Amino acid sequence: MSSVYQAAAAVLATAGVEEKPAAARAMAAAFRAGQLAIDENAPVPDAIGMPGRPAKPRLVHPRELPRRGFGSLAGRAAFIHAVAHIEFNAIDLACDAVYRFRGLPPQFYADWVQVADDEARHFVMMRARLNDLGFDYGDFDAHNGLWEMAEKTAHDGLARMALVPRVLEARGLDVTPGMIEKLKSLGDTQTAACLEIILREEIAHVAAGSRWYRWYCQRAGVEPRSRFRELLHQYASGVLHGPFNMEARLMAGFDADELQSLCDAAEAASA
Repeated sequence: MSSVYQAAAAVLATAGVEEKPAAARAMAAAFRAGQLAIDENAPVPDAIGMPGRPAKPRLVHPRELPRRGFGSLAGRAAFIHAVAHIEFNAIDLACDAVYRFRGLPPQFYADWVQVADDEARHFVMMRARLNDLGFDYGDFDAHNGLWEMAEKTAHDGLARMALVPRVLEARGLDVTPGMIEKLKSLGDTQTAACLEIILREEIAHVAAGSRWYRWYCQRAGVEPRSRFRELLHQYASGVLHGPFNMEARLMAGFDADELQSLCDAAEAASA
């Protein structure tokens, strides 16, 4: 029996646009079948580096990405591409959590293996929509903000759980409902249906981040609300944008104090 750490590292190293999601789904199937061990004697993880990526898309600063409306075919395809890019990155984020953070309860690994599986399925779904419109993943530029935050939090599972699922990935909870309505108004019910699936499942993913953030805080004897405020100030002042989907975030494990902290941090960042 091989280790779940080895399997996650293999997904991270895989570069292909078809191969990476397939490897993530195979890892999840093997884990569910009891074929991957949580090896307490596994070597310490390597220092974080760039995961395997296809040659395209070109990664640029977010300010270099053009703003496109949904009114044109290219604009709608660029939006779908952006979602697909988030999902491709999210495969690596979930696998890095599995690979990097050791000595945790088995359910931690079960949760993030399942997230990797879901993200792989989301990516394949959004890439198929791109293909339907005559485009493919890599046809538009993208940014690397999600992975940059993973690099910043590689030393600290508590910070990773607080900031990657609950701040960066949770942004999808805020903006996706409006995107769904816009797409429906344009008659693109197929893409809207894909986003409805993603939104529903991403609530569960953010909830996993909330659950393990609080677990880490309890283990460290840290008060989670004040620590969340500190982490927002330390790492996320430049990436917070309101308004926030309060209902979805409550479903994803935020409490009223944390939501106020998000609003305060976003207001301070925009001042």
